[in-house]
Amino acid sequence: MLSILINSQRIFFCLLTLLFISCTKDNLSIYEQKDQAMFDKSYIDKLHNSKKEAYLDSIVALLKFRKNDSITRKDYLKVSSEFYYLNNYKKSLKTSLETLKLSKEANDKNTTPTALYYIGDCYQNSKKDSAFFYYLKAEKLYYSNHDYENVARMLFNKAYVLFYDGNYLECQTQLSKALKYLRKSKKIDLIYCCNILMGNCLEKLTYYDSALKYHKFALANITEMKANHYDTALINYYNISSLVNICNLYDLKKEYSKSIEILKKLPSEDLRKKSPELYAKVVSNLAYSKMKDGDFRNVKSMFLESLKIADSIGNESEILYRKLRLGEYFLLQKDTINSMFYLLKAKKLAIKIQNNNEILSSLELLQKADSKNGLRYANEYIRISDSLNLIQKKSYDKYARIEYETSRVENENADLSKKNFIILIVSFVLILFFVSVIFWRSFKHKNRELRLLKMQQNANDDLHHLMSEQQDEINLAKQTEKIKISKELHDGIMNKIYAVRMNLGVLNSKTSQETIEKRRDFIFELQNIENEIRDISHALNHKSFFDKNDFDSLILNLIKHQENISAVKFKYSRDENINWSDFQNIFRINLYRIIQEAILNVNKHSNASECEIQIFQSDAIMNLFITDNGDGFEEDVQKKGIGLTNISERVNLLKGKLEIESKKGKGTKIKIVFH
Repeated sequence: MLSILINSQRIFFCLLTLLFISCTKDNLSIYEQKDQAMFDKSYIDKLHNSKKEAYLDSIVALLKFRKNDSITRKDYLKVSSEFYYLNNYKKSLKTSLETLKLSKEANDKNTTPTALYYIGDCYQNSKKDSAFFYYLKAEKLYYSNHDYENVARMLFNKAYVLFYDGNYLECQTQLSKALKYLRKSKKIDLIYCCNILMGNCLEKLTYYDSALKYHKFALANITEMKANHYDTALINYYNISSLVNICNLYDLKKEYSKSIEILKKLPSEDLRKKSPELYAKVVSNLAYSKMKDGDFRNVKSMFLESLKIADSIGNESEILYRKLRLGEYFLLQKDTINSMFYLLKAKKLAIKIQNNNEILSSLELLQKADSKNGLRYANEYIRISDSLNLIQKKSYDKYARIEYETSRVENENADLSKKNFIILIVSFVLILFFVSVIFWRSFKHKNRELRLLKMQQNANDDLHHLMSEQQDEINLAKQTEKIKISKELHDGIMNKIYAVRMNLGVLNSKTSQETIEKRRDFIFELQNIENEIRDISHALNHKSFFDKNDFDSLILNLIKHQENISAVKFKYSRDENINWSDFQNIFRINLYRIIQEAILNVNKHSNASECEIQIFQSDAIMNLFITDNGDGFEEDVQKKGIGLTNISERVNLLKGKLEIESKKGKGTKIKIVFH
């Protein structure tokens, strides 16, 4: 546990702070070098820090009198950046906020996200949740501008904040997104930063092999930097830092010999002169690896040397780590007095700089070094550990809430914009619609007569065809009936009349009672013949009725045909006052088709035994009712059938109204009203 805590911390502060600074701003190269009279970068770089700040204050005073244009906003950003590198975060924040205000006033989509990004930088050390919030807002604006490299930069910055708040899982997620955006990017230094932070994040999550893979990716990035002529000093710093990261992983995997083999090649006099802080880190890490490998030669002197360098620089974080190393060293040497001396100092310093992880590290070692107070240190360790777990949980919730709240506000704004856009579009569409309706109605009016004439002609042709077929059937029936009547007259009535005539002729010469009786019988026979002739006359009158009512004949013929092919018994009735000649052919043919479609549906689908068709007229309204005693159906399901759709279309064509009443198991009733 102890080695993990110490090893996992010693590289992060040696590298990540520098990485964050080097990977967050492009040293103003992204801005156009205009207006040099006011903002002379080369002149500013030559000034001492105290004079530089005064010079920047004078620039800010002059900028207030300039108009709000792109050059002014960019100069504000340059000043903010210079204040940031002077560690004057308060003034950097103030100028960044002014830039944000001016950018919003000018609706400048380029400087607005950059101002948000700089504000996030200013909050990075003091209010990490605020930094995260502004990085998130900048990320979304960069994304809307399709500036994906800066989207990746903001994702890295968010990951950096999450890492130092202990939210390693979400940190890993943000870095994965950043690397995805940087897949084809030439920003090698930013890719390097992402790989380094990903490696450290995976180390925290104890995925050591995966962490090692990303640190090796970072070494490959350094090779690319050399090929692209990056600054040599920066490349050397990156290279040594990456190697130290890799050695940390070897230590965590207890492969100390691999770590020692790499680290022992790094310390040099040149490194000590150019970067004493990095030199001290390398020496301290080498001493630690040797100590864990059981080789205590020169370990003490190496720890003391690195502590001395950290003291001279005044880096309290590095002083803390050196004292923890020395405390652990003396503990392993059974020198509890010196061990407690350094560990108590380390604990005090950790409390001062609020480094909670190292407070826990010191308490864990103190439990072993001070057996008398071991229980007290153990209880304090548990209390702080529980407190840190609670803080970490709140941190997870806090950043998730920031993401949610930001998205919610943006969604609300987007919804409002969308509504306004929809209102605009709907208004335009309505105007276009009304104009189209006017033109369409005009066009429709011009073509309606032609269309109606064509429909009338089609209806006439249809009806003529049906009437011709029906007339052929009627003529055939007439001919058949004539032959039948002729045979009846010839074979029956004529023979009977002939027989009666002959018998009466014979009896005319006789006057006996018997003769009188026979004549009476023949008179009765003549009455029977009279009745037969009357029956034939009635039959002829019935045929003549069909001649006068051909449309009814069509319907009756249709019903007869359906009865021949099904078991359904049809009943047809109509109002005697209806005169079909008063109706246009288009009405009659469509009415015929409606009845035809309806009784076809009865035969096919209803399983009915009876069906009644009624046509009656009331005032100027004609009604058609078709009722069956079949299975019925659920109206919502069956109304979409092709047959009912055809009926509905024909009813609409005749400007009628269709109603269908049906229930499962209770038959169906179709009501059609024509006005």
